Amino acid sequence: MPDRFLRGLTRFTDAYTRSLPYWGRSRGLATLLERPLNLVVSERKVVADGVVSLRLAGEDLPTWHPGAHLDLHLPSGLRRQYSLCGDPGEHSYRIAARLIGPGSAEVHALRPGDRVTVRGPRNAFPFVAQGKALFVAGGIGITPILPMVRTAARLGLDWRLVYKGRSLPFLDELPQGKVTVNPGRDELLADAPEGGAVYVCGPAGMLDAVRQGFRDCPATRLHYERFGPPPIVDGKPFEVQLGVDGPVLPVPADRSALAVLRDFRPSVPYSCQQGFCGTCRRRTVEGNDILVCVERTDGERMVLEEL
Repeated sequence: MPDRFLRGLTRFTDAYTRSLPYWGRSRGLATLLERPLNLVVSERKVVADGVVSLRLAGEDLPTWHPGAHLDLHLPSGLRRQYSLCGDPGEHSYRIAARLIGPGSAEVHALRPGDRVTVRGPRNAFPFVAQGKALFVAGGIGITPILPMVRTAARLGLDWRLVYKGRSLPFLDELPQGKVTVNPGRDELLADAPEGGAVYVCGPAGMLDAVRQGFRDCPATRLHYERFGPPPIVDGKPFEVQLGVDGPVLPVPADRSALAVLRDFRPSVPYSCQQGFCGTCRRRTVEGNDILVCVERTDGERMVLEEL
């Protein structure tokens, strides 16, 4: 009975989470019910230059839907987020990491038999499996897009994929016939469906190009996921102080408090840099919780408890 209840509760939580607006997901019911999962690496593959795919196995894994990601807790204490790029029907989780920093270097060092802890899955980039869709992926941005493409093909939806990058992981796993590889930037939305949706994941330059071009394309819905922090628009400079008697750090108008804190102390934890995972949450001396990756003041000094 408890297992049946938990499975039902997990399904309810997943449905509830998908219905929440973006900013509600990190503080919603899913976070309250989420439990750490102790998994084992069952497979490791090099799937492109500088890209490694890992399959993680365990018991009673929560279900997930295309666009979902995991928080991976690394041996050093770092936490990083990786999109699930396998099949939701499989009894394991698959992720892929491009070698770009210390977190991904730890992922690349994992081998079959190693144990890891994850939290999730969470979904801030859900795929609505109806109507016509254009998928746009840049390099490792294929990871959340791949399960969407598979689902669209399986359901017989009208879809197209534009895939661009120097390294193209999982190219051999894509359905045939509706994939355009490495078009010019002005051709990213050439196949945008009238009245349909565009899903895009990739580097900042690609996202900016798609968002700008979307205004003039016939599609009506744009869904995107970015790798890294969003640009700061209309920010004001302010100061962060570490404790009531601690050092005062100036935060420029175009940088986040997190970036400045990490310059001062590289061990400050972070993950998504977009305000929904909660890894960088700090407490002010007034007792308020602040997400230093996205929250800032209008010029007043932000006094945090000591790091």
